[in-house]
Amino acid sequence: MTLIDGYHHVTLSVDGAQEDNDFHTKTLGMKSVKKTVLFDGTAPVYHLYYGNETGDPSTIVTTFPFKKLGIYGKRGTNQSKIIQLAVPDGSAEFWLNRLGDAGIEAKKIDRFAATRVALEHPCGISYELVETSAVEDSRKPIVSPGISADYGIKGIYGIGIAVFDKSSMDDFLTIGMSFEALGGDGDALKFRTPSTGPGSVVEVLHEPNRPQGTWTLSGGTIHHLAFNTITEENQLALKAHLEGLGFTDVSDQKDRNYFKSCYVRSPSGALFELAFSYGKGWSQDEPEDKIGQVLQFPPWFAGRREEMEAGLEEFTWEN
Repeated sequence: MTLIDGYHHVTLSVDGAQEDNDFHTKTLGMKSVKKTVLFDGTAPVYHLYYGNETGDPSTIVTTFPFKKLGIYGKRGTNQSKIIQLAVPDGSAEFWLNRLGDAGIEAKKIDRFAATRVALEHPCGISYELVETSAVEDSRKPIVSPGISADYGIKGIYGIGIAVFDKSSMDDFLTIGMSFEALGGDGDALKFRTPSTGPGSVVEVLHEPNRPQGTWTLSGGTIHHLAFNTITEENQLALKAHLEGLGFTDVSDQKDRNYFKSCYVRSPSGALFELAFSYGKGWSQDEPEDKIGQVLQFPPWFAGRREEMEAGLEEFTWEN
C-alpha cells in the first residue's frame, strides 16, 4: 500500500524575516501562501509559507525567522543540507543570470545526470534549482514579474541530507518509508517516494568528516522535510509501521491548523514529518483568493496576539 504521495512541504529556520521574504517572493518568484507564527514554545516567531498561487502540497517552503531572538544554528553532517526546487528543462542559464543580477553567487553543477543551479539563501542554507522535463514533472511553473512559465519554479524537487553513515539511512528509507533506491553518484545515494510523481526525491550525501549539525530550531539550518500522506489513516498507519520497526522517536499527532503532523527522527538525524492537509486548508482563516495577505494567529493564541506582535521582527511584504 502506498502511504506517501511525494512532499507536502519543507521547513527551514532562517535569520531575518525581510531578507527571507524578499529572497523567496522577489528573487525566486514564489507566492506568499500564509503568514502566521510558530505554534510550538512561547517565544514570538513568524512562520512564513511560500508556494504556488494555490499553495498546493509539494510546492510549499516554510520558514521560521530567528534573527530577532539571536538564535543561530550550525550546519554540518547528520542534518538536512540542501533544499532542491524543480525548474523547467533548459532554464539554468536564466537562473544564473537572474541570481547574478541580484548579487547572489550561483554556479551550474550536475548530480544524477540532472543539471542544477547551486546557490545559497541569505542565511547560508544551500539551495539547488534542478532542471526537470515536463514529462517527469508536469506541475505548472510559478509565474511572477520577470519570470515566465519557461523558467518558473514548479515546487519541491527533493532534499539533500548529509550523513555519517549511508547504510542506516538506506534501511530507514526503503524498509521504513517504502522508498525506492535509485542508485548512487559518487558518495551520494538517490531515493524516490513510493509515488513517483513530482517532488519525490531524497538524496543522501555521505559526508563523514564534517562536524555534527544542529537539530534544534535555530537560524541558518533546514529543520524538517514533510511528506504528504493525503489522509489521516495513511499517516497513522505509517506512524505505526515505523514504531513497529523500532523507530520509536515518533511524535504524537500535532494540529497545525491547516494540516496535521507527526514527526520522526531518522537515523541520519534529519527530521521527517508525515503530514496531510485537512478542512479548508489555507482558507481556514482567510478567503481562498487572498491567502497569505494577513498575519494569522491560531485560535489558541488569540489571547496573546498583542503580546506576540510586539515581539515579532518588523518587516514589509508584497502579495
